[in-house]
Amino acid sequence: MTGSGELGEATGPELSVVAPLYNEEECAGLLVDAVRSALVAQPLSWELILVDDGSRDRTAEIVAAAAAADPRVRLLRMKRNFGQTQAMQAGFDAARGRVLVGMDGDLQNDPRDIPLLVAKLDEGYDLVAGYRVRRQDAFLSRRVPSWAANHLIQWITRVPIRDNGCSLKAYRRETVARMHLYADMHRFLPALAAATAGARICEIPVRHHARAHGSSKYGASRIVKLLADLLTLALIAWFRERPLRLFGFAAAAAFALALPFALGAALTWDAPVHGATYPYVFPTAALVFLLLAGYLMLLGLVAEVALRRSRDADDEPLPIVVERAP
Repeated sequence: MTGSGELGEATGPELSVVAPLYNEEECAGLLVDAVRSALVAQPLSWELILVDDGSRDRTAEIVAAAAAADPRVRLLRMKRNFGQTQAMQAGFDAARGRVLVGMDGDLQNDPRDIPLLVAKLDEGYDLVAGYRVRRQDAFLSRRVPSWAANHLIQWITRVPIRDNGCSLKAYRRETVARMHLYADMHRFLPALAAATAGARICEIPVRHHARAHGSSKYGASRIVKLLADLLTLALIAWFRERPLRLFGFAAAAAFALALPFALGAALTWDAPVHGATYPYVFPTAALVFLLLAGYLMLLGLVAEVALRRSRDADDEPLPIVVERAP
C-alpha cells in the first residue's frame, strides 16, 4: 500500500491517530494501551491507525490481535518497507476523522499530549506542532544535528518551528488534504503545510521519553536525505508562488553563457580557418544558449499560467500564522 494523496471520507470517528511502525513488536501493544488510556476521557470518538511499514518481526500480528479485540484499532500493512513518510501518508489516506494526529510508534511521544494538541487546534489553528522540551535522545548523535537542521529549516522556509523532528502533531483534515507527502517530507510538515496550504500553525510543549524498547531506525544516511529534501522544500517555498522567477534566473544564466560565445564569433568570423568545423563552434554555441534561454522563459510563462488557473479553481489558501504557546 502506498499513499495516494487522497484522504478517506470524513465519516465515522472524529479523531484519527496515525502511527507508523517498523519492527516495533515490543512497543506495538504498549502503544495501543497508552493511546486507549490517554483518550479514555476524550469527548471525541476516535480511531487508532497503526501502519506496519513492512516489519519483519511480529509487529503486524500484535496489532492485528489488538484490532480484533478493539474495533477502534485499525491495521494497515504496507507491501514492503517504504519509509516513515509514505507510511504516514497511507495512514492519513485511510483516516476518517476531521482531526488527524500523527505520532511515532516507539513510545517516545506521549499519547497523553494528544488531547492538548486537539484542544489547541480547536482554537482556530490548522496545525498544532509539538516541541520536545526535555528531549531524551543522545546529545551528539541526535540532538546536535537536530538543532542544526531546525535552524537551517527555519532560515530557508521562514517558518519559525523550533522542533521539526517531533512527529507528534495535530492537523485539520483539510490541511492534510492539500499536502502530498513523499521522500522524507515528514520532517518538514509544518513548513510544507505553510508553503502549500497556507496553514495557521501553533507550537506547544510536549513530553518526550527515552526509548525503552527496540532500537532507532535512523542511520547516518538520514543526513543526506534531509539535505536533498531540504533543497526540494526550499524550491517549493521560494518559487511555488512565482515559478517565472525560477525559470527567469535559469534563462538569465543561459543568456550570460551565450554572450562570450557570441563575442568570440564576432571577433573570429574572418580569422584563418584551421579546421572544417572551426568557423561554426562559437556561433553554434551562442545560438544553443540563446535558444535555451528562450525555452526556459517559455516554460516559466507556462508555469505561471498553470498556477493562475489552479488558483482560480481552488479556494484561496489561509494566511500563514505561526504562534508559540508558552
